Amino acid sequence: MDLGLRIDVDTFRGTRLGVPALCADLAEHGVRGTFFFSVGPDNMGRHLWRLLRPAFLVKMLRTRAASLYGWDILLRGTLWPGPQIGRRLAPVICAAAEAGHEIGFHAWDHHAWQNRIACDSGPRIAATFQRGVDLLKEITGRPPVCAAAPAWRCVDAVLREKSRHPFAFNSDCRGDSIFLPVVDGRPLAQPQVPTTLPTYDEVMGRDGINPGNYNEHILARLRPGRLNTLTIHAEAEGVFCRDLFRQFLRLAADRSVRLVPLGELVRALPGPPPPGRIVSGLLPGREGWISLQEGADIAA
Repeated sequence: MDLGLRIDVDTFRGTRLGVPALCADLAEHGVRGTFFFSVGPDNMGRHLWRLLRPAFLVKMLRTRAASLYGWDILLRGTLWPGPQIGRRLAPVICAAAEAGHEIGFHAWDHHAWQNRIACDSGPRIAATFQRGVDLLKEITGRPPVCAAAPAWRCVDAVLREKSRHPFAFNSDCRGDSIFLPVVDGRPLAQPQVPTTLPTYDEVMGRDGINPGNYNEHILARLRPGRLNTLTIHAEAEGVFCRDLFRQFLRLAADRSVRLVPLGELVRALPGPPPPGRIVSGLLPGREGWISLQEGADIAA
């Protein structure tokens, strides 16, 4: 069974510490994945204002966020300007590319995307998108092969902008199958590869899920003959939860689950994927709206 591996890199700390650790652990098991890099300023600490929202506060307490992410992440961009991730940590990003992993674009400013993308104008989206894509190309020497919306927040203006770039595919929503997103009444050429499985922060501490049974919970959600994709975060599985993810790699290998880059799932399709729509909605364990594949059976 193939399991697509999406690796989101949201912060300076996740890039500096989590990416090298994940590259080492994946190499030990002969696994390649798809890394999506944020390359602009790390202002993630500004999310602390969301503590005023009860749902976000509950999530922070449930996932032990201070331990999971570290105080340097939780305060980035609040008391001092956030560092430029791509400029400061270009060798780390290059090393992931040289190790054979797919390299995709995540965001210029992850925090700004999460908070403003629903109301940003087309020209503003195009400008920040181009800035990030150009820097990632400068760092690796080649354009990113794909892109993924931070926090699974995507609107039609984003999809229109992505269609102007030579991406082989995108990963912008939660869903259960690969599809061509319909915008302005027609399907775009770039397939969507949705995330099908829940993430660590969505399920940890809910419904009896704890570090002792988390990996079994995820493996039990795999569906033979269907699309299976897992999103991990460099800040979590590459740092605080590294031992847990290393155990997951061993368990997956023992059960003949093959972790692969998302692009391999697209290339394995027998023909063009069907059209589908991306809509906004809610998902248990995640605060705020996200993008969903319309009509999909989504694991929560």
